[in-house]
Amino acid sequence: MAETAAAPKNVKFVITRQDEPDTAPYTEEFELAYRPGMNVISALMEIQRNPVNAKGDSTVPVCWESNCLEEVCGACSMVINGKPRQACAALIDNLEQPVRIEPMRTFPVVRDLVIDRSRMFGALKRVKAWIPIDGTYDLGPGPRMAEKKRQWAYELSKCMTCGVCLEACPNVNEKTNFIGPAAISQVRLFNAHPTGEMNADERLDALMEDGGIDGCGNSQNCVRACPKGIPLTTSIAEINKQTTKHMFKRWLGV
Repeated sequence: MAETAAAPKNVKFVITRQDEPDTAPYTEEFELAYRPGMNVISALMEIQRNPVNAKGDSTVPVCWESNCLEEVCGACSMVINGKPRQACAALIDNLEQPVRIEPMRTFPVVRDLVIDRSRMFGALKRVKAWIPIDGTYDLGPGPRMAEKKRQWAYELSKCMTCGVCLEACPNVNEKTNFIGPAAISQVRLFNAHPTGEMNADERLDALMEDGGIDGCGNSQNCVRACPKGIPLTTSIAEINKQTTKHMFKRWLGV
């Protein structure tokens, strides 16, 4: 007797959608044919090409953000099965079905899975998370960083401003102005840079203001959620020490 062919495998998705920033969210279900190596982004692309929901009704394509598709740009952050993460690295084979996809709620929703990350970028501006050299003049080679320092600083430089750590942090929400773990870690990175340390006091001053480092509740969710494994809690502890020293120096007028 000939063997019966295996029935094609389908993957079910429950996607939280929102038509406009001020409208109520709702869910819509989709069902796609399984393909080996399929990830959440490829599923969203298929829905975009053929926007038909699980009921067979034509619908508006789901909106989302993505760019590099290799967990470098941080654009495709969303909540997948209750966990904030990168959609490009979320393989369907490793996800429980139905796959539930939601936008990160720490940030205002623009549409569907697209969010407004202004809060995160504003935090980076607040702490001057850059090296203040504009490249107008050829200044020659910069000062060398000690290899031991470079090694841990490189780990901090992996931050891709994906916002996952802010989504995981219970202290970052619409009721607080806590700056969040990403900006605090970037202060540690740029204050360690031989040129960036020129503005170290300014960055520490920013973190000592309302909504700064004192807003951290030490839940440690951020370090567990970070897709790059950045030692965020180590940075927070170090900056806690630096801001304390800075505070005493200000009191003493040093």
